[in-house]
Amino acid sequence: MPTTTSSSSSATASSSSGNRQADVFSRLASSDPEVKLKALREVKNQIIGNRTKKLSFLKLGAVPAIASALSDADDSDKCNNILVQSAAALGSFACGFEAGVQAVLDAGVFPHLLRLLTNPDEKVVDAGARSLRMIYQSNLAPKYDFLQEKNMEFLFSLLNSENENVSGLGASIIAHACGTSVEQQLLCEAGVLEKLVILLDGSLSQREACLESLATVLKNNPEAVSHFVGLEAGRYLSSVTELTKDRYPRTRLLSCLCLVVIYNTSPSYFLNMGTKSSLINTLLELLNDPGQSGDDAALGLSSLIAEKEDLQKLAYDANAIKNIVDILKTSSELQPKRLQGLISSLAELCSKLEDCRCSFLSLQVLDLLINALRHKNADVRTAACICFRNAARSIKNLSAGCFTSDHVILPLVQLLHDPSSSVQVAVLGALNNIVLDFSSPKSTFIEYGGIKQLIELSKSMDPNTRCSALRALRNLMFLADSKRKEIFYSDVKAQGFACLISDPEPPVQEQALALLRNLVDGCISSIEFVFDEDGLILDTVGRQLRKAPQAQMAIQGMYVLTNVASGTELHKEAVMQQLFPQGQAEPENFMLKFLQSHESQLRSATVWTIINLISPSSPGALDRHVKLRNAGIIPQLKNMVNDACLDVKIRIRTVLGQSMSFGDN
Repeated sequence: MPTTTSSSSSATASSSSGNRQADVFSRLASSDPEVKLKALREVKNQIIGNRTKKLSFLKLGAVPAIASALSDADDSDKCNNILVQSAAALGSFACGFEAGVQAVLDAGVFPHLLRLLTNPDEKVVDAGARSLRMIYQSNLAPKYDFLQEKNMEFLFSLLNSENENVSGLGASIIAHACGTSVEQQLLCEAGVLEKLVILLDGSLSQREACLESLATVLKNNPEAVSHFVGLEAGRYLSSVTELTKDRYPRTRLLSCLCLVVIYNTSPSYFLNMGTKSSLINTLLELLNDPGQSGDDAALGLSSLIAEKEDLQKLAYDANAIKNIVDILKTSSELQPKRLQGLISSLAELCSKLEDCRCSFLSLQVLDLLINALRHKNADVRTAACICFRNAARSIKNLSAGCFTSDHVILPLVQLLHDPSSSVQVAVLGALNNIVLDFSSPKSTFIEYGGIKQLIELSKSMDPNTRCSALRALRNLMFLADSKRKEIFYSDVKAQGFACLISDPEPPVQEQALALLRNLVDGCISSIEFVFDEDGLILDTVGRQLRKAPQAQMAIQGMYVLTNVASGTELHKEAVMQQLFPQGQAEPENFMLKFLQSHESQLRSATVWTIINLISPSSPGALDRHVKLRNAGIIPQLKNMVNDACLDVKIRIRTVLGQSMSFGDN
């Protein structure tokens, strides 16, 4: 049968290939130099650009055998060819293949490759430098301590070499190993910037390595950027800018990324709108490059426009959204790095400008985002969540129900169970906005277990996850009906709420109090939640407010008291017990401190509480007024009648009007 014959042929071919590889491997250990040399060439030629064959040879143990051939060879002329081919084969294993890099390093070959750099034969030096550069393209490469003087001397010996592969290796080491501001400063003081700029005039390989190194030394270091821009009266900066027009895509890309680093570190050096537009247009053109340059351009564009409304507007005017969406729609299989960068760029474009959001949603791209939510790469899933979050900032499209269909909600809720904490935080950010859709009953979200999972995440070990989960619950409870509030409270209960309010992280405390503020807002029955388990929640709120908390936390706490004080006489008296706890002598009531705060929102929230406590229609209002006056709170308000905040000023006049009804002039 044809199927059997085909299968048999395939198996035969596979067996034959395996036999050839085993034969080559056996010849690597030959004592005959010519046999060994031929085997090294065969290995190198077979694995170049072929990950499958690299893996096959790794399983055979080829890397240790090649490493042995390299270490056994001396520096005599007769061994030079073996040195060259051994280094080339090891470099091929390491090129773009992390398992290969690890195998090369595990074989202990690194010092032997370094030894080749001092060989008198230029071909041997070239081969060693190329192999080391392949290794230094990986994060697995050995770290380099610039603090040691001998290491710095070695680095400059590489940069000063007339061999372009050796000087390029020096630049690659900097790009890989320089990761702190201290290291950046050391390199700048040693004159690395000047040396790298000189090498920009060298070969293509040197130029690209130097551009990567420049970006590494300048990143997030204003002093280094200032020094670089000042070199030769700005001529070096102009040289990098000019390279954005180079005929080689990789050179254009790396020069753009270098400028992105400079702009993100010190925006003042890019006042020229033409330069900004040119940079954006070049990155947009590079998005279509099929290789690594296209992958890196996407993340570069995202980094450039992040949090910058002026650049987002320039990108929008350059038709960036349509260009990116077209790539997403027409490319069936994108590398995760490129996909992440493209979606991140869309997310940034939608972060501030409503025109961008509307344009984005008009291109029917939500299905593409939903597919990205299910991508196997966590960075892609995170980017898709952030894109959903930013697109959902559009009140117009949110109200139109663009994000509340089962088609959208289900994959988002599923991501609440994602093993990656970064994905969880990102999806919580998306849900923060989506659950604010007042026109939707949000029953789908609840039906899929959204509330239960948010409560579970509010107990996470990661404070960012706890904070984000509480923020989503806070928005879900905003203007929520009684049924939804009861569903939520039945799961969290008083003890759980008290723990959240007492969380060791202030931002978590703030979000917990903001959630409680929304929970007790509205009808009288909502206020009853804080009286469960003998008023445990309300006692916890009062205790936190008496600890002189941060202003933002105090604002939310006071609004909780404001909402509780809007209830019945019983509710108002419970608030007074928190303000004036029995058996506790306090030198100064915390409300006085809040009224003297620089935060106008805290002053306003405090005055609102007082208004609700002494509403003249309440039977106990007079007694509460007397107590507040004796504590110095009413006199303090009289001193604030000209408060700088209009809202506070208006509320104080309301309180003073109430006071007059009690005979207080």
